[in-house]
Amino acid sequence: MDGDQEFRFISMNVPNLNYVEDELSFSAEGPYRYPDEYEIRDAFKTVKQMGGKVIRIYTLPVKREDEPNNPTFITGPGEFVEEAFEVNDLMLKIANEMEIRIIFSLSNNWKWMGGVPQYAAFRGKNPEDFWTDKQLINDFKKTIEFTLNRINTLTGIKYKDDKAILCWETGNELMSPYPWVKEIAAYIKEIDSNHLLMDGFHAVDDYRYVHEESVEDPNIDILSSHHYERDPLRQLENIKVNLDIIQGRKPYILGELGFESTSAHERIYDYIIANEQIAGTLNWSIRSHRREGGFYWHSEPVGHGLYKSYHWPGFNSGNAYDEKGLLALMRRKAYEINGTTPPDLPVPEAPTLLPSENVYSISWQGSAGATGYNIYRSESEKGPWEQIGYNVCDAKVQYSSLFNDRLAELGKTYFYRAEALNASGVSPLSNTIGPITVREKALIDEMNNLMTLYSYKDLTLETGDDRKFKEDTDRIQGKANSEIIYFVPGNIKEIKIYAFETSSEKGLKLLASHDGADFQGLQSDVSGKNSGEGDYGYWNAKLYEVSNVLNSTQFLKIEFNNQAQLGRVLITYN
Repeated sequence: MDGDQEFRFISMNVPNLNYVEDELSFSAEGPYRYPDEYEIRDAFKTVKQMGGKVIRIYTLPVKREDEPNNPTFITGPGEFVEEAFEVNDLMLKIANEMEIRIIFSLSNNWKWMGGVPQYAAFRGKNPEDFWTDKQLINDFKKTIEFTLNRINTLTGIKYKDDKAILCWETGNELMSPYPWVKEIAAYIKEIDSNHLLMDGFHAVDDYRYVHEESVEDPNIDILSSHHYERDPLRQLENIKVNLDIIQGRKPYILGELGFESTSAHERIYDYIIANEQIAGTLNWSIRSHRREGGFYWHSEPVGHGLYKSYHWPGFNSGNAYDEKGLLALMRRKAYEINGTTPPDLPVPEAPTLLPSENVYSISWQGSAGATGYNIYRSESEKGPWEQIGYNVCDAKVQYSSLFNDRLAELGKTYFYRAEALNASGVSPLSNTIGPITVREKALIDEMNNLMTLYSYKDLTLETGDDRKFKEDTDRIQGKANSEIIYFVPGNIKEIKIYAFETSSEKGLKLLASHDGADFQGLQSDVSGKNSGEGDYGYWNAKLYEVSNVLNSTQFLKIEFNNQAQLGRVLITYN
């Protein structure tokens, strides 16, 4: 209940809300960082526009021995990173402002971001010891005590007194025996009698079933289960088994739901809405806009090679898993479960154009709910303004600049501004950036077709397995003796080739020509290291750079020494 009103919801998991695991810019060596206020607010605005009342975060990250340089929250038993918990402070402050509740998961069963295996590793013990070893249990209790008693540095409110928290969750998909659950639940309630507590138990084999003992435990308030069944009929059967165990004695939440068709989602939403024993469900999962422009991207390792994190309000980049259709369905059902109909979407807020030194690398911080952006250019800060981009999508490319002003004239100076749009209208205008003097233009190939190439030999277009390639969804693959030739209508100045390779040897050879017939070799600087396959089987990201190319050079040839995939080519010229 929320006051005297029944509290029911259809909403979203936002695993990046308090800790980003998807910072995959090309030069980034690790994917982890803390989100900033813009990104956190964008996530809340997204869920609010979808009609969601609740966000479930993923966990409190724990330092991994194999990734010692990554930012984290917990560096050892009873050792906490203040900067990280200040992110939680901001998250809870904004949650109160936006009137969205947080399901606050306290630990993680898996090594992703760090969890149970890392608590055990601090003491030189095995992960399975976490459930029975008194030292490890006490180590986790230190995290609980620190978190629940923390005073928010922005609001002055202790977490255990903060109404932004819907409930504590013992953890994410914990393979926890009931005696551990009983002890931890009693400890949490001893510190905090204000908040509800959800059992994060997740069985290994029949993972959709809840602890019978937790239903009886007076310190457990909510039961939950996660559902990724390939067979929607089996999914419904498993949910009914859980309801039969609970027998209406306590609220039940589908903590994670995903990786199924829009039709299957609709049927399960209708079942949830009709069955008041189920308080709500949270789809897996959505990612916010990124502060450098565009969105964060995340391929799901158990998503059947198809599903990615969703981006609101849905884009053509998500057509394979019906992103637009599913998110629209979720919004309708989020209102229907509360007996209302969705209002019109709000007109987007103004985007924020980011500083740029070049007309070919224009980006902006996007507006929640915007489907596209109009770009305007002027030779004077006071105008007149010319529209040079219409309904430009910020979900088309990953971790690179969003707009290249290909019609800019060399030698001129320009100012730029933008506006966001959706079906409800057009935003106010953004800030203005400039002056930007056009000293060179750029040919940019994002590899979504072969038509930017002047000529080529033995190439294939590649999609899929995107996590191995820093989430770049469109790539060109070559093998030994494959080649590409680019032509630009001017003199090549600089070259950047964003490549992915598995060999430690240099995979590409670069050559240049003034006539397309007589090519001379170029000396390229290669940055990036052989960082290993990591958790996802990463290919090595190698950036090839050439500056001060010979005068009157208009052709670039790329020869493949061995297998490589190219995600982006940028050639500047004047």
